[in-house]
Amino acid sequence: MTIASDDDLDAALTALSAACPVMARLAAANGRPPLRRRPAGFEGLVHVVVFQQISTLAAQAIWERTRSVFGAITPEALATADDEAYRAAGQSRPKTRTLRAIAAAVLDGTLNLDRLAALSPEEAEAALTRVSGIGPWTAEVYLLTCLGHPDAWPAGDIALQAAAADALGLPARPDTPAMRAIGERWRPHRAVAARLLWAHYAVLKGRSAVPAT
Repeated sequence: MTIASDDDLDAALTALSAACPVMARLAAANGRPPLRRRPAGFEGLVHVVVFQQISTLAAQAIWERTRSVFGAITPEALATADDEAYRAAGQSRPKTRTLRAIAAAVLDGTLNLDRLAALSPEEAEAALTRVSGIGPWTAEVYLLTCLGHPDAWPAGDIALQAAAADALGLPARPDTPAMRAIGERWRPHRAVAARLLWAHYAVLKGRSAVPAT
């Protein structure tokens, strides 16, 4: 079942909470997590790339500049833009290469974004990561936020790792392979587990920001 609405999220959250006491505790403590949905397709994938590895505030500013420079975010616009346009949009050289590679892959048919929703998360991730510059995190976040895949699991996300360590009482933040193993207990609702853990991380960050008295 695709998680496309709050009702879809509630149904999956109920099932996950019934299966896992840890997830039930997080849901009870923090409430329904954000849906975290964006439109699927080329613009959605570009949005994920723009937002990776930088703060949300910085990414939002760069996204607005990107939309201002390019207008419609299409494969044709990004494939034909010169270096000056990418610099004006605030894109780094690595992200410029990635965005050009994605545009080229969509235009030549190497990457068919319309087919990804019908694939398993592993198959869809493999299709995305065949494009130069797209790594597992980008692929998994695209599946979760843009396709609404119920079992997408961004195991390399540092915030998820930190939240999992706290929620599960682990002695240290698990690395990506450990997170993949941890996530197996939450199939086929790993995307909801990720949402709950992101919400928990936000709570943890809020606590750490409170000054000592």
